[in-house]
Amino acid sequence: MKRLIILISACLLVACSQSLSDYQNTTPKLDLKEFFQGEIKAWGVIAGRDGTIKRRFTATISASWQGDNGTLDETFLFDDGEQQTRIWTLEKRGDSYIGTAGDVVGIATGKVAGFAMNWSYVLKIPVDGSVWQFKVNDWLYQLDENVVMNQGVMTKFGVEVGQITLFMQKQ
Repeated sequence: MKRLIILISACLLVACSQSLSDYQNTTPKLDLKEFFQGEIKAWGVIAGRDGTIKRRFTATISASWQGDNGTLDETFLFDDGEQQTRIWTLEKRGDSYIGTAGDVVGIATGKVAGFAMNWSYVLKIPVDGSVWQFKVNDWLYQLDENVVMNQGVMTKFGVEVGQITLFMQKQ
């Protein structure tokens, strides 16, 4: 009986997770080359696994594309005064994207369908004098022509450790 309950619970968890195909016919269509062009202002929060807000931040993003190759130069300012910079180098491949950044391990991968994009990567984050690696699973949603929302989940060893919520607005 115990095994049956575990099996049913696992199936329900898998059945409840969203799929990129859920958004195939939604609008407005997310076009990274179009949205991430020029200056973008962003506001966000980082929450712990229990949902409590741990940090707030603003960001500026300078974005440009040449053909199918893009650069996102991001500067984050946190509520405690810390500043971070991340420069993404992106490549469009059909409805998929790959990317690299200095604090990203290997290659980030993502795919677009309708108004949504699923983007995943491993991020290096300094923690108490060490650098830890966290898997990040981001979902981006184009809310209108000027606003994209990002909801991300950070995991370590397969266990959720936090969430990131970010709103980006074209300037």
